[in-house]
Amino acid sequence: MPNVTVPAASDPLIHVWTALAPPLTSAAAGYSSAVYEHSSLSLREFEAARITMARINQCALCLDWRTARDVPSRGAAADEVPESYYAAVGSGDDAALTERERLAAEFARRYATDHLSMDAAFWDRCHNAYTDDELVDLALCVGSWLALGRFNQVFDIDGACRVPAAHGAASTRD
Repeated sequence: MPNVTVPAASDPLIHVWTALAPPLTSAAAGYSSAVYEHSSLSLREFEAARITMARINQCALCLDWRTARDVPSRGAAADEVPESYYAAVGSGDDAALTERERLAAEFARRYATDHLSMDAAFWDRCHNAYTDDELVDLALCVGSWLALGRFNQVFDIDGACRVPAAHGAASTRD
C-alpha cells in the first residue's frame, strides 16, 4: 500500500510521478532521463554502479531494471549486458569486471554507505581509471539512483518494473 493517497484505478508509481508535486517530479524525471540518455559511461560501468545502488536501496523497481542502449555503429541493435554480469557485480569475481567497472561499483557503494571513506588512495585509483568529467558523470548518476530509488521505496511505489513513458527512461527487459 503506497504511503500517499492514490485513486483506486491508478497505478501508484505513475500517479506519484505524474500527478503529485508536478514541478518537482517533472524536474526529477528530467534528471533521471538525463542520466540514462546522456551519461558518457560505458553501459557496463553504468550498470555496475546502478545495480550496486539498487541493492543498497533495496528498490524492487531498480533491481528488476535492465538498461539497454541503441548502438548506432551496429544499426538499431541494442547494446545489452548479460544477466550473468549482474551476479558478478559485488560478488568478488574480479575476473568478470574491468578495473573501471569494479571502481564504478565501489564508488556507488561508498557514495551511498560511507562517503567519508573516499580517501586519497581511493581517489588516486579513480583518477588513474577515469577523467574528472567521467567522475562527475558517475557521481551524478549515483546521486540520482540514491535519491530517486529511495524516493520510490519510501513511498512504497517501487513494486514493479515500469516507468512512465513520458519520462523517456531507458528500455527494460524482463
